[in-house]
Amino acid sequence: MPETKENKSRRLSSLFPSALSKLGAAIIVTGVIIFAAVELRQRGNHSHPQPSPFGDFPTLAMSGGDPYIRALMRTISASESNGNDPYVLLYSGDHTHDLGQHPDICIPIQTEVNQGDCSTAAGRYQFLTSTWQEKAFLYHPNPNYQAKQVIYSFSPEYQDQVTYQWLKDERMWSIDVLDRLRQGDTDEVLKHLSGTWTSLGFGIENNSMTPYLAEIYEQILAEELQQAQSPADHLHY
Repeated sequence: MPETKENKSRRLSSLFPSALSKLGAAIIVTGVIIFAAVELRQRGNHSHPQPSPFGDFPTLAMSGGDPYIRALMRTISASESNGNDPYVLLYSGDHTHDLGQHPDICIPIQTEVNQGDCSTAAGRYQFLTSTWQEKAFLYHPNPNYQAKQVIYSFSPEYQDQVTYQWLKDERMWSIDVLDRLRQGDTDEVLKHLSGTWTSLGFGIENNSMTPYLAEIYEQILAEELQQAQSPADHLHY
């Protein structure tokens, strides 16, 4: 028997609620998925980087300079003078706040290596008095000439500048330190410098930071390379 127009209308009407219900459910599910994706993206954009297992290392007092050498300087001090205020650090862990010149305080050595001697090591790069006088003579940008002597300020910026020029001077190391760093030969550079800074992994006074210096260097280098992109830092010594 043919379906009457009235019955057909009733049958079609009964289908609409079911179709609308399915369409509504699909829209809701799609909305939830989109919301979740947006939320995850926003969380990712605002997430904080994981802190370094080595902590933070103080930046340099001097501005400018090549980021590879700057990173090396901060790595040296991570092992030689690790702390919040390395520029005033003495060999014993004590501090000096008179940086008009090298402190020249000879402190007895308590470790087995060289025990019985004393050390005048001071500052961020633990310069001995004799080493500071020698390198400051070559690289200090502002010597103070007096009647009977020349005084080299030991201020943080000058500690950095003397060390920076020293590390860049190929004649002093028999290798081009900057070139080796750019080639990724970090361990070779640390080995070459270990005769001067004996805690760099190939010397005689390793410490708790020594095994991680190559990794520390990479962490600091990433910071320095990022900082070097700022136009304000395109100064060179």
